[in-house]
Amino acid sequence: MFHRGTSAANLRDSHVTLPHWGPVSLYVLQQSVIITGEDYSQFAKQLQPPIFVNIFTVVFILTSVSSLPGETEKGRRKVVHVLEDESGAVIVQTAPGKVVTHRGGSITLPCRFLHEPENTDPARIRIKWTKVTDSLQFEDVFVALGKQERVFGSYRGRVFLEQAGPGDASVIIQNVTLEDYGRYECEVTNDMEDDTGFVNLDLEGVVFPYYPREGRYKLNYHQAEDACKHQDAILASHSQLHKAWLDGLDWCNAGWLEDGSVQYPISHPRDECGRKDNPAGVRNYGYRHKEDERYDAFCFTSKMNGKVYFLKRYKKVNFAEALKACIRDGSLVAKVGQLYAAWKFQLLDRCEAGWLEDGSIRYPIVNPRSRCGGSQPGVRHLGFPDKKFRLYGVYCFRKSADGTKVASKMTKDLKKSLPKWQSSNSLPANTTNSL
Repeated sequence: MFHRGTSAANLRDSHVTLPHWGPVSLYVLQQSVIITGEDYSQFAKQLQPPIFVNIFTVVFILTSVSSLPGETEKGRRKVVHVLEDESGAVIVQTAPGKVVTHRGGSITLPCRFLHEPENTDPARIRIKWTKVTDSLQFEDVFVALGKQERVFGSYRGRVFLEQAGPGDASVIIQNVTLEDYGRYECEVTNDMEDDTGFVNLDLEGVVFPYYPREGRYKLNYHQAEDACKHQDAILASHSQLHKAWLDGLDWCNAGWLEDGSVQYPISHPRDECGRKDNPAGVRNYGYRHKEDERYDAFCFTSKMNGKVYFLKRYKKVNFAEALKACIRDGSLVAKVGQLYAAWKFQLLDRCEAGWLEDGSIRYPIVNPRSRCGGSQPGVRHLGFPDKKFRLYGVYCFRKSADGTKVASKMTKDLKKSLPKWQSSNSLPANTTNSL
C-alpha cells in the first residue's frame, strides 16, 4: 500500500493494494505510473487527502488504449503523470497583447522566468527564441545556455539578450525588418523542466493592394509574395488587413495574404463588390490553392531609411528617361511600397502623376481636393501606360546612407532596369541633354 514518502522509483513494477479496491498493478516509466484494472474510477476515488496530498501532484490523462497482456478484454491502461513537489518548475511570463515598432527601429521582446528553487545554477538554464508562423512552421532565432549564445539566419548581428538581471530572458531586436513581423515563442528550460510564452511583434505600417502590368487576378501565391517583395513590402497578414479596413481601406478585388488565404476589405458595400445588402467588413474566400489559383495581392510596408520625392523638372519624361533622371539626382525611381510609406509617414502630398519603378503612374494625396482625384486621401493609381511614348513626372527614392555609394549602385543597376528596346549607350530620339 502507498505510504508517506513513497517515491516513483520505489513503485517501479510493483503490485500494491488500495483500500476498498484490491490489488492493482503499477508500472512506473520515468515519471509516469501506468495503472491497470477494470475500475479506474474506483482508483481515482482513492486519491484523496490526506493519503496523497503531501506525496505528489497527480495529473490524470484519460486515454483509451489497448489493454496490457494478461488483462481481461475490459481492462484499460490509464496513465498518471507524477510530478514531485519542488520539482524545479519553470514559469515563463511574457507581455500581453503586442509590442510595436517600425522598420529600422529596435524593440525588446519581453520574457521573464521564475524558477523554483531560486538557487538554480544559471549555467544550466537554456533560453530559446523561435518565430512561429500561422502554418505552425518554426524558425530558430536565438538560443543561450549559460554564457554560450547563438543567433540564427537573418537575425545574426541584430538579436541580443537584454540581460536586465536574474530571470530576464528578453531579447532585443535591432534594425527591425518587415520580415521580423509576427509571433515569437520564448522557451526557458532547466534540465527536464521547461515553460514557454509568446510575444507578438507588430509594425507600424500601411497595407496597399497590388496587381502587375499584366492585369487583375494574374498572381498565384508565390508570385504575389515576390511582387510585394519587389515593391519593398511583404504580403500582409489578416490582422494588418483588418486594421487597414478599420482605417477605411475599401478595395473590390480579392488578394492573397501571407497565410495563403484570399480576402478583400469593403467599407462601402455595393452590388459590384459582393452585393449591396451584405455588411461591410473583410470578405474572406478562405485558403486557396497556392499554385493554381490567381488573384491580386495585399502588401504591407513600413517606414523607410530614406526619402521619396517628386523630381522637379521642366518637362515630362518617358519611363527610360525617368530612370536616368533619378540616377543623375543620386536616387532611384521609387517603388510602390516606398511611395505608400512616404504617403503614410512623410505625409507626402503631391498632385502630380509620376512614374514608379514597376512602370505604373501614381501620386500621393494627404489633403484631398477636387482637382486631385476625389474626396478621400490615398495613393492614386492611373494604371500602366506605354513606357516608351507616354510622358509623366517621376517619383525618386534616396536612401539616408552615403549618397555616393547609393549612386554607384544605382548606376550598376541601370542596365538591368532599362527596357530592351533601348541600348544602354544610346538615348531615344526625344531625350534632351537636360537629363
